[in-house]
Amino acid sequence: MKNISRILSSRKNWTVPYILFTAMFVILPLLLIAYYAFTDDNGSASLENFRQFFSHYEAINTFIYSIGIAIITTLICMLIGYPAAWILSNQELNRSKILIVLFILPMWINILVRTLATVALFDFLSIPLGEGALIFGMVYNFLPFMIYPIYNTLQKMDKSYIEAGQDLGANPLQAFFKIILPLSMPGVTSGIMMVFMPTISTFAIAELLTMNNIKLFGTTIQENINNSLWNYGAALSLIMLLLIGFTTLFGSDNKEDSGKGGGLW
Repeated sequence: MKNISRILSSRKNWTVPYILFTAMFVILPLLLIAYYAFTDDNGSASLENFRQFFSHYEAINTFIYSIGIAIITTLICMLIGYPAAWILSNQELNRSKILIVLFILPMWINILVRTLATVALFDFLSIPLGEGALIFGMVYNFLPFMIYPIYNTLQKMDKSYIEAGQDLGANPLQAFFKIILPLSMPGVTSGIMMVFMPTISTFAIAELLTMNNIKLFGTTIQENINNSLWNYGAALSLIMLLLIGFTTLFGSDNKEDSGKGGGLW
């Protein structure tokens, strides 16, 4: 009993389960992806998988198209999500917590169920499935991930900055662009990351909302894995991970810059 209590009393020992979980389900899969990406079918070191990608124009076009869809989805989510987050955080405009719950409710339903409901809605309205339906489904599924980071940032914002700006003669428009918007940029950056990254890697939404007529980069990876082309599929996954990693680093740099500048002017 003494040994058990001694183990439980040490804070370092509480980190062991998290370290094991990270090693088994994060680090090990990443190492396997890197291993398969840089080897051929015989297990020999090779860059043939990356050469195949850069010489395969269809794969490159799919990759670029997926980035374009992700950018469009992120921009639409930001244009819709920022006003929604601002209304939710504004006590004068939103006096009921029910509105916040209504935005949370869709996240309680599985993303595939929501996508199938979107397909049924388009079928009921006799709207053909295609690129428009794809973007609509992307925005519908990922919009909450844009709203809540911005909402949390606006909710925690010190309102005395706005009052100080108004005392100095700032009108509502100036107060928004010079005080509210700069201070909310960390939330905007987090929302962009949370929408942009999964949009690139998703494949189920594209398959269901386009009847598999439009392929995204995630679809290409999934098809290669299903066809047991592990090496090429791992190379494509690694390329996508590198893109997501660079995007995350860029977002982190923006957060640090906004924090150093004070966020006001």
